[in-house]
Amino acid sequence: MPFERRTTQPENPFSRLSPGQTIVIVPEFKLDSGYTIRDVPVAYKTWGVLNEAGDNCMLICHPLTRSVDVEDWWANLMGICGLEGKGKAIDESKFYIVCLNVMGSPYGSASPLTMNPETGTRYGPEFPQATIRDDCRLHKIVLDDLGVKSVAICIGGSMAGMHVYEWAFYGKDYIKLLVPISAPAKSSAWSMSWTESQRQSIFADPKYLDGYYSLDAQPTQGMIAARMTAMLTYRTRASYERRFGREIMDSDNSSQQEKPSIPHSEVHRLAHNAGHRHMKPYPLSFPSTNSSAASLQTPDQSHSSKESVASTNGSSSPSTPDSSSQQETKIAAYQPPMYSAHSYLRYQADKFNERFDANCYIALSRKMDGHDVLYGRGNYEDVVRSIQQPTLVLGIESDVLYPFYEIKALSELLPNAELICVKSEEGHDGLLLEYEQVNDAIVAFMQKHEHIREILRQKGVPIPERNGPRGAMFASW
Repeated sequence: MPFERRTTQPENPFSRLSPGQTIVIVPEFKLDSGYTIRDVPVAYKTWGVLNEAGDNCMLICHPLTRSVDVEDWWANLMGICGLEGKGKAIDESKFYIVCLNVMGSPYGSASPLTMNPETGTRYGPEFPQATIRDDCRLHKIVLDDLGVKSVAICIGGSMAGMHVYEWAFYGKDYIKLLVPISAPAKSSAWSMSWTESQRQSIFADPKYLDGYYSLDAQPTQGMIAARMTAMLTYRTRASYERRFGREIMDSDNSSQQEKPSIPHSEVHRLAHNAGHRHMKPYPLSFPSTNSSAASLQTPDQSHSSKESVASTNGSSSPSTPDSSSQQETKIAAYQPPMYSAHSYLRYQADKFNERFDANCYIALSRKMDGHDVLYGRGNYEDVVRSIQQPTLVLGIESDVLYPFYEIKALSELLPNAELICVKSEEGHDGLLLEYEQVNDAIVAFMQKHEHIREILRQKGVPIPERNGPRGAMFASW
């Protein structure tokens, strides 16, 4: 009997950021932890048509902060793939393309944002920890329900590449080709330490409340710090130097309106706290003689301070006009320096807060930390060597999160692997930015295998017209 399907998830506002997806409800699912969850939503999206044999499925796994909307982040890889020469890797005219949302993500599958049927409220921080392996087992249930008999090729980068490695253990007759991109078969102490530092940033936000915050009062400052840290691991020093250097953003002094004067000490306070989102705003008027410290005192404290000054100076009269002018400056003349690099990080963090949830970020980062294909299977090297499928391993030469030497060493353990080094100074984000290299490598790999060529020989179905990549909400992994 087919599962119940929905197109909306009212309790989760973030699910609306993935248009056109379907949410299937799996009645119950037992996690690796032994805990069973019920009425489990799984969001997915498909392109193309499943053939009669059910063997033309292209399974695309999504990265950490992405949804199932492949068009939004890999549209440059979508198009027509021929038997020879250049083409596009994601050909929905020939393949049945499926992308399923992982547990813990805010975009529709079971997560801290979805309802716990036992309580009738959102799970929040009480959502049970799921693993990469749990995702694959749950997604296999949905693929079976869709009629998929085998997967012609499984593709994914970063966290999605972790899923690709886990899918390998469903056997070469079910998952026929693997394309993990800049992803490990087990998480390293290095990558785990980065995710821990990001979680600690969220925990430090007083609005976090052990995860029991309301959706209209998220721990945004903690998320800003976490996202900024993540953005540094996705790029490289060379990338930042080339793009930003020490460039300072232009100040906006277009207004000719007279600005009020403020003390120099207040200017120093504002400059010191530039970028601090919860800083106390400066008052619009100040005593002509006093420090910013006094302006922040309570009325009683301010009165006591003035009396102390009067007794010391022998007079309670204000400063002369000359000394007053030395202690004040026009607001229009004060523009704290905004370096382009700072502006970029603040912008990306603000955009991220519009599209992600803190509890979900914590759940997904813990899932990545726990990734290890050897768990319950034996020795790491023996387990990796047991992967029989032809595998295209892509690594980014400048990746600091999953360094190329780590990816190369992994590829050498795989018995049927081909290694491609993507040339880029952009680090981990090269997976998105160097899309031509990534696309061409996948196309060439596909064209080598007869089962793929057989699919490409089949009569295709029409591809709907599109306006091109949207990408407004998703600027990085």
